[in-house]
Amino acid sequence: MKKKILVLCTGNSCRSQIAEGYLKYFTRNKAEIYSAGIETHGLNPGAVKTMAEDGVDISGQTSNAIDEYQEINFDYVITVCDHAKENCPYFPSKAQPFHHNFQDPAKASGTPEEISQEFRRVRDQIKNYCRQFIEENL
Repeated sequence: MKKKILVLCTGNSCRSQIAEGYLKYFTRNKAEIYSAGIETHGLNPGAVKTMAEDGVDISGQTSNAIDEYQEINFDYVITVCDHAKENCPYFPSKAQPFHHNFQDPAKASGTPEEISQEFRRVRDQIKNYCRQFIEENL
């Protein structure tokens, strides 16, 4: 059976979407990957753009709420922001929890190029985290 992995963030628009994209990329269909938020904020265009720059298309992913997945028995739940880790509603699961707080590039300010650089910086951190997670856990 394929392992089931949930990536959880506040709004499921940016960091968790990037992580979902890379986890799918690195597992090559050897796991079922989901992402969700405590709230749903829609897919962030900056996340879509910065992932496309790295050859990963996340444009078809959707912003989902955690309660949509209550019937799924996840093997791993990865929180990618402190807010989600601290404020996630009770989620009954046998899943092994993981946590890494990534800065939210959607909150970056400055010139368009400075904002793009922040998206790339966070994207690369998430990429490295996801690659290591897969190497160590699957």
